[in-house]
Amino acid sequence: MRKNQSLTGSLDWPLLIAIVLMMIMGLATVYSVAYNPDHPSIFDFSQKYGKQIMWLGISLFLGLLVFLIDSDIYQKFALPIYIFFISLLVIVLFMPPVNGARAWLGIGTMGIQPAEFAKIGTAILLARYLSSANLKSQNKTTVFVSNGIILLPMVLILLQPDAGTFIVFTAFLFVLYREGVSYDPLILFLLNLLPFRFLHFKRTWLGSHFIPILFIVIFLSVVTLLLSQETITLDMFPGHEFPGIVGMLFFLAVFALVGYFFMRWIFAKRDRKRAATIAIIGFVLAAGLATTVDYAFEKLADHQKERIELQLGLRVDPDGDDYNRNRAMAAVGSGGLLGKGYGNASVSSVRTNHVPESETDFIFCPFAEEWGFAGTLVLVFLYIFILLRIVLIAERQKAVFNRVYAYSVAMILFYHFAINIGMSIEFAPVIGIPLPFFSYGGSSMMSFSIMMFILLKLDSQRKDVLN
Repeated sequence: MRKNQSLTGSLDWPLLIAIVLMMIMGLATVYSVAYNPDHPSIFDFSQKYGKQIMWLGISLFLGLLVFLIDSDIYQKFALPIYIFFISLLVIVLFMPPVNGARAWLGIGTMGIQPAEFAKIGTAILLARYLSSANLKSQNKTTVFVSNGIILLPMVLILLQPDAGTFIVFTAFLFVLYREGVSYDPLILFLLNLLPFRFLHFKRTWLGSHFIPILFIVIFLSVVTLLLSQETITLDMFPGHEFPGIVGMLFFLAVFALVGYFFMRWIFAKRDRKRAATIAIIGFVLAAGLATTVDYAFEKLADHQKERIELQLGLRVDPDGDDYNRNRAMAAVGSGGLLGKGYGNASVSSVRTNHVPESETDFIFCPFAEEWGFAGTLVLVFLYIFILLRIVLIAERQKAVFNRVYAYSVAMILFYHFAINIGMSIEFAPVIGIPLPFFSYGGSSMMSFSIMMFILLKLDSQRKDVLN
């Protein structure tokens, strides 16, 4: 049941103002980095800054349209919206490749990237499903369906291939974790298929801690690659070198020892046997994981190995395979404390072309070069403000649908923000994803605008949702 209220009565103005401010800052940066003295007008639509104004206008118009739609529509038509975007992901696989990937649908001389809009459809359907599912009494169907909603577009995006957007979709796993989706029903189902059973541990421990366990797995995998690629020496054996795999296993032994004392603290002294058992099992599993990672790394193609080695600092090639990140770091560092001033970017300017894609994937570089550390600090704080505002919106929702959707938006925005800036300062691999509301491009600007205005609409009508 709904009450009548003014269109903007409950609109979250701080969030909207922050988003518009981010758009303006992005437009100014695109104009600066792509400036053509032969076409000085910012409204020249033959230039990228002119096109960016057009994308901004279209995005705000689409945002206004979705804001005018009653929020119930998104719940009622969640499945058709999802199917529509999945259909686009299928169609795009039959399009001619652009830069080695089938990721664009051409419209005249322009194109859109369906994967950007698939995030919206996935967020809406996931919110719809979780709002109708009984998470207090989960079964394997709940786990299968909620993860299937996420995995289907991920598989189609991987076929394009678009590794960056594929990684961004893992943001939805954190939403499942926040809502308490446990993998126990699925894990127990798989274990029951085995000829033996060892389900004497608590049923909720492994499944409900899937995300932390996943991070531990990633951490151990990275440590394995760091330690297994070089020989090491141990003080207790002077003059002898050991393969890196020995060093990796030595680390895992220490890791298991620390885990044992941690488990003792959790289970208290009376349960030492259980703590020791868990530590031993953990060491065996970790050693197995490390050996598997080391073996799998050796089976990778040479160019895949090179990318991983460059990212982990195992190999240095500043003028070759690592050129993009090297030039990006040079541009960011050249800004100093206060920057060179607006329009004075040299390393990251399109005219010099030292930093590829400096108006799209690496737009943080010209901004940092022009405004320095002080300016980037303002930019980072503005993104943090937007993220915290979205989390605040999520936590004040009465409806589960609204909360799940809000957290989906927050995690997607965080992934883009962290990875994009991380690419420019060598904290993240170069996977080519835009900086939200900032980078040049229509698909990203429109999809994030629609996503945000749906959130603003849901939040504006939260008081109309009766318990």
